Formats: sequence, structure tokens, C-alpha cells
Amino acid sequence: MIKIILSILLFYFLYKLVFDFIVPVSKATSQVRNNIEQMQKMQQEQYRQQQQQQQAQAQAQAAQQRASAAPKSKSDDYIDFEEVKN
Repeated sequence: MIKIILSILLFYFLYKLVFDFIVPVSKATSQVRNNIEQMQKMQQEQYRQQQQQQQAQAQAQAAQQRASAAPKSKSDDYIDFEEVKN
């Protein structure tokens, strides 16, 4: 009789342990893992967007430099200066 009562109590405590502790912990762990994956995806997307913006800016600057790099005349090569008298 005592063995039956002890085995029932043991099964009850195992049941409580599994469904009140182990299952919620595993659910929380999976939620945290999913949240971390979502954050990593968001960071990667932001990084890609920044890279695209930087490339677009670099291309725009290169186009501006090409447009402003027209051939200079010989008179632009020399800078006039004034002598300073002491």
C-alpha cells in the first residue's frame, strides 16, 4: 500500500516538474532564440541598406568629380603672388 502511495506521489512530482518547469523553460528558450534571429536579420538588412547608400554616395561623388575635372588651361597652373617687403 505504501509503495503505491509513494509511486503516485513520485509520478505527481514528476508531472509537476515537467509541466510546471521544463515545458515553460523550453518555450521561453525557443522564443528567445527566435527573437535573436529576428534581430540579426534586421541588423543584416540595415547593414545592406547602409552599404547601398554608401555606394550610391560614392558613385555620385565620382560623377561630380568627373564633371568638375574638365581640362585646365595653362594660365590656371600658375598662381600670382605678391612679394612682402620688410
